[in-house]
Amino acid sequence: MMRPYHIPVLAEACLDGLAIRQNGIYVDATFGGGGHSALMLDALGPQGKLIGFDQDEDAKRNLPQDERFLFVPNNFRYLKRFLKLHGIQQVDGILADLGVSSHQLDEAERGFSFRYDAELDMRMNQQGALTAAQILNTYNADALQELFSRYGEVRNSKTLAQSIVDQRAFGAIRTIGEFLTILDPLIRGQKQRYLAQVFQALRIEANDEMGALQEFLVQSQEVLKPGGRLVVIAYHSLEDRAIKYFLKTGNTEGKVEKDFYGNIYRPFKLVNKKAILPDPKELRENSRSRSAKLRIGEKLADKAT
Repeated sequence: MMRPYHIPVLAEACLDGLAIRQNGIYVDATFGGGGHSALMLDALGPQGKLIGFDQDEDAKRNLPQDERFLFVPNNFRYLKRFLKLHGIQQVDGILADLGVSSHQLDEAERGFSFRYDAELDMRMNQQGALTAAQILNTYNADALQELFSRYGEVRNSKTLAQSIVDQRAFGAIRTIGEFLTILDPLIRGQKQRYLAQVFQALRIEANDEMGALQEFLVQSQEVLKPGGRLVVIAYHSLEDRAIKYFLKTGNTEGKVEKDFYGNIYRPFKLVNKKAILPDPKELRENSRSRSAKLRIGEKLADKAT
């Protein structure tokens, strides 16, 4: 029996949003600890199929022993390629639970959390080329300021960036402890929130999370059947905004397309007009749910060419 190493976020709302057909084909684009996949398999019938994607090597520890399940050890930005490789052209539903998993945060050596001292790694794909330490030690001040401002909404990003560059003159920044020493005098407002914003920005950059999300969203539209559901959980405003725009316009910038007659192109019908948030009970039981926002779209007919 599969034993997920994390509690799935907004589990009931995700299942409701997917509206699973027993003989359908579904994708869990962020398999992680397998919590959502376990629930999806329970809802599927004997002829159903579930494809799980995850780039993290640790995800393989918890794969279900189920003939209906296929695991793809790759980033969801390659969704269409690997579905095609396995002979799948279209699917009935896709679920993506974005961001970092509780397992990744709890594994000190992965370098995702400021709660532990470890190497500044933060790679979701442990074979990836770029670590958080490399970012801190090689990016110039302008590039550092941009990433902290854009991906972390850090208010004193310019001062932070320059402090990092100044510190590099005395030696490379390799560990979380060394980085926290730099951050300590710069903290503005609530300490935990400030550190979370800085670490989030580094993680997003190290994993090209926004680039991967954009590629995934475009491909999800291409592989979903008309009437298929796209269910996505986001944890910060950049992700959520991109998803909201995509469901409404088919692009992450929110640019409205019109046909010859002036009709607005709408690739999805919004199942929930506003993001679904966790209820108080879930917030008490699952700390990862605190900033979660769920959006659901039902694919409309493909655009005529």
